[in-house]
Amino acid sequence: MDVILVPGLWLDASSWDDITPALEAAGHRPYPLTLPGPAVGDLVVDDWVDAVVREIDRLGDRVILVGHSGGGNVVWGAADRRPDRVARVILVDTIVPHPGATISEFPVENGVVPFPGWDFFDDDDVADIDDETRRRTAEHVVDVPGRVPSSPITLSDERRFAVPVTILSGQLDAESFPRVLSQWDAYAREVDKIENVEVITLDSGHWPQFSQPERFAEKLVAAVR
Repeated sequence: MDVILVPGLWLDASSWDDITPALEAAGHRPYPLTLPGPAVGDLVVDDWVDAVVREIDRLGDRVILVGHSGGGNVVWGAADRRPDRVARVILVDTIVPHPGATISEFPVENGVVPFPGWDFFDDDDVADIDDETRRRTAEHVVDVPGRVPSSPITLSDERRFAVPVTILSGQLDAESFPRVLSQWDAYAREVDKIENVEVITLDSGHWPQFSQPERFAEKLVAAVR
């Protein structure tokens, strides 16, 4: 199976380096992406969606889309554009966005959103990333185009709800996920329309590809089907 791997904010294709060997060993063909960067025009999130759609079209067969964090918005947008070509969407510690949703708000400096540093994030998100891993991964972060995190995602094809969705959640399980989701009305309405949703707990922080790559790779391989 062709598996397109979409990174979250500040990450590029190299963020999947510890994960792709497990997918290959299982007989899959991973395609980690680096999304268009700040030097490529005045980008919004739909431009990132376009980049994933181009990869889907290039591969020419049914694919699985994997999106980490803000990359979840991107892959759901791509599933909306090519619902007949996406066999499954796998979300890594995030949920599907609703129409018009944004990733988040971050300070913009000179037209880009620079990586704010690991100390910026909640303790639960980063507690399992040791100092050496933080140092190593911070050397490879990339600036995000300034409008991408705060621009609304376009979703218009209701056939997206027929695409199966697997959520690999850092802390939530199948019982706690609906309770948390019920606090986010528009997101809950989007999830409720999906015909097939499963939630698998990773027992990790927000970046399992860095903090526990072997275990995360095992869970991801199991979800690719």
